[in-house]
Amino acid sequence: MTPNTLRIALGLVLFGAAPAAITAFPQQAFSDTHKPQAEQPAAMEMEDPTDAAQPGAMEEAADAEQPAAMEEPTDAEQPSAMEEPTDAEQPTASTEQSIAEIAAGDEDFEILTAAIEAAGLTEALSNSDLSITVFAPTDAAFEALPEGTLDELLLPENRDQLAQLLTYHVVDGEVRSTDLTSGEVDTLTGAPVTVTVGEESVTINEANVVTADIEASNGIIHVIDTVLLPM
Repeated sequence: MTPNTLRIALGLVLFGAAPAAITAFPQQAFSDTHKPQAEQPAAMEMEDPTDAAQPGAMEEAADAEQPAAMEEPTDAEQPSAMEEPTDAEQPTASTEQSIAEIAAGDEDFEILTAAIEAAGLTEALSNSDLSITVFAPTDAAFEALPEGTLDELLLPENRDQLAQLLTYHVVDGEVRSTDLTSGEVDTLTGAPVTVTVGEESVTINEANVVTADIEASNGIIHVIDTVLLPM
């Protein structure tokens, strides 16, 4: 998607565009070999009813049955295998949010979200067909603007100017922190920002990247501490 197409998708009024199963183990079946063992006492009594050793033989038969009885608790312990559905209940990464949704759900982006709405860009920044990178100013960054600037930008009559300011924070394509190199990068307004990659920091113009590589369904967000102003 080219920058021009993205500008249209972002709804810049500047261009006259509209805003855009639990598995339970069966109990072990007992083989027929257990039955003769249960019948042995009777058979032995027929051979020698007075044999004093017969009680021991009966105990052996009883003992022979014990493993089967002991196996039942093993079956009862199978709920450990029933814990498998718990794994299925764990959240997955298949429900990624869009850039607009992430901003709306973060208390540090309340002003940014209001600006996106005022500029008519909410729908565009929710578009899953986009692939963009946003340098997102925090609320503190907006509050650091000269007094009255933000209120002025949020007025309906300044919608075009606000949209241009916001798209100056947007770059075509997904650019992760590992992809950033020092130099100029064109924004969707056509004006570039200057990226400076240091050993321990990255700046965009005069803004510091304070949080990098927030993944959205339609791009990447890098959080910055200063609002970028077109030169």
